[in-house]
Amino acid sequence: MILENEIGISSFRNEWQKASVSILYTYGYLNNGYENFFKKHNLTTQQYNALRILRDQFPKPVSTSFLREKMLDKMSDASRLVSRLSAKGLVTVTQNPSDKRLVNILISPDGQQIINTIDDDVHQLDGLMNGLSEEEAVKLIELLYKVRESIKSANEEKITPEKVNA
Repeated sequence: MILENEIGISSFRNEWQKASVSILYTYGYLNNGYENFFKKHNLTTQQYNALRILRDQFPKPVSTSFLREKMLDKMSDASRLVSRLSAKGLVTVTQNPSDKRLVNILISPDGQQIINTIDDDVHQLDGLMNGLSEEEAVKLIELLYKVRESIKSANEEKITPEKVNA
């Protein structure tokens, strides 16, 4: 089905607008698939992502700023996320002995157990992209990298219609 029909827009300003709207629309589908998968484990995608980072760092404790830096969603409220994981018993939080303003976060044994359980099923998420060949997936990765670089560049300079059409 054509994107215009799927989202009820008759036309786009240009192909760049259409591409960005298409990415956002597709993100919604992909995000819903991830959220539904992790809901089975009583987690959100962000909580899983945090646990994955903490497992990779274990036994080294990390700070909320380190966690935020490594998260897929850079806008995530890491402090609130850690509080929720702590309330579930999936992480332990202690005050940093050298800097009382910081906390040390470690994945707990229960957190390790749940993430190991998820590891057995996480391949199911790959099925969300099985409409692409492996070669197409590689090309998509390359294109999305170019998009991220373009966004970083655009954030550093003011983009005018003249620059877009140049």
